[in-house]
Amino acid sequence: MVDIFDEVNEDLRAERAKRLMQRYGGLMVGACVAVIAGVGAWQGWQYWQAKQDAAAAAAYLASLSTIESSPVLADAQRKVAIAGFDALTAAPQDGYRTLARLQAAALKADGRDLPGALALWDQVAADSGADPLLRDLASLLWASRQVDAGDPALLEARLRPLAMPGNNWRSLAQEQLALLLLRQDKTDDAKTALRKLADDVTAPGGVRGRSRALLDRLGG
Repeated sequence: MVDIFDEVNEDLRAERAKRLMQRYGGLMVGACVAVIAGVGAWQGWQYWQAKQDAAAAAAYLASLSTIESSPVLADAQRKVAIAGFDALTAAPQDGYRTLARLQAAALKADGRDLPGALALWDQVAADSGADPLLRDLASLLWASRQVDAGDPALLEARLRPLAMPGNNWRSLAQEQLALLLLRQDKTDDAKTALRKLADDVTAPGGVRGRSRALLDRLGG
């Protein structure tokens, strides 16, 4: 009797499976095809992404080698390097796009194209897809290149967040703020800021040394 019931149950299961396949077979096959296609598309995207990364890395290193080929860049070399980095500013990879903008900005600043450099630093600082560390660096460079002539209120607004505890560029931003105070003839406030920097053991040695030297020039 047990065997008979088992056979009946198997027949019922087979019949239900047959009806399910007749009713939903097309959907099941479609779902399988969709999964396979999805896996294939994902693998294809990964392959394409790897090729894009490799191409961006090669282009970045090629432009970098132009800079490093000579201790003093001729104008022609600078233009070639800037063109190479400019081409990478449209790259889909955030990392290379950001680094390329920073490199191009530095070259433009050294080549006396300050407006072009400021525009690139501003782009990096405003790029939400860029690494926060590099965004802050771009803001610092943007401000430091204008500390002697830019709008004091605007410069202070850009530097203050960078000078807060915990920021990686805190000491350098505080140094720029001290220079901004000097430019505005706020000598006493500048001295106070410089003393703090000179005594700050967490500040880089260069920052402490420059602060002490400037304090000596100001009469302590």
